[in-house]
Amino acid sequence: MVRTASRAHDWRSAARTDTGKVRARNEDAFLDLPEQGLWVVADGMGGHHNGALASRLIVEQLAELPEGSLAERLANLRRCLHDLNRRLGQELTITADRPDPVTGSTVVALLMETDRAACVWAGDSRCYLWRRGRLYQLSRDHSLLQQLIDEQNLSPQDAARHPAAHALTRAIGASEQLVLDILEFDVYPGDTLLLCSDGLYQSLSPNALGAALNSPSATLALHRLFDQAMDGPARDNLSAVVIRR
Repeated sequence: MVRTASRAHDWRSAARTDTGKVRARNEDAFLDLPEQGLWVVADGMGGHHNGALASRLIVEQLAELPEGSLAERLANLRRCLHDLNRRLGQELTITADRPDPVTGSTVVALLMETDRAACVWAGDSRCYLWRRGRLYQLSRDHSLLQQLIDEQNLSPQDAARHPAAHALTRAIGASEQLVLDILEFDVYPGDTLLLCSDGLYQSLSPNALGAALNSPSATLALHRLFDQAMDGPARDNLSAVVIRR
């Protein structure tokens, strides 16, 4: 699925999701609503039925958020995700006797209002900023890998050797209490933002991400990201939204 050349005010965006080369089905979902200043990537977990359901519910519910100021929209987005966490947690309880009861999803969402933005996330889907020739990772993964790096001062290489390194420590529907991380920041002309699932960024080096985001348009940046990712093994679903001012 591809959506390109969307525009509202000073922002243009392009979005795409792909099953990849190994997975039989796609559990990712995205939202590309530049007219509302809202973009989302969700990466479902728990097998195709449960994962696809969770990611789809997230984007469908967030698409219905009411208009308002950035602060009002941020409060409504948080409330919506907490409600979904409870809903998916109930699904978990109902299906607890099944072999794979998890119904959950990562989420990374971006809200924009003129020169201010807010990023909200849970899990290991990421938000990147390309600004003046430098790549910044704005989100911080909620994974055991990142926890080992932070709490045990392990190098990324040593932490990655842990057998459960990529297990998530937060996600929508994964636990009774949801904790969201939020980052508010200023945006400037020339900024490019990327929301993506782990299937995309694990396929590309930071240099490759930056080179693609340095493209002259959001649409071209998206094409370059997917072309390079699909040149590799592409073992997971791939999803990305590129937003450019």
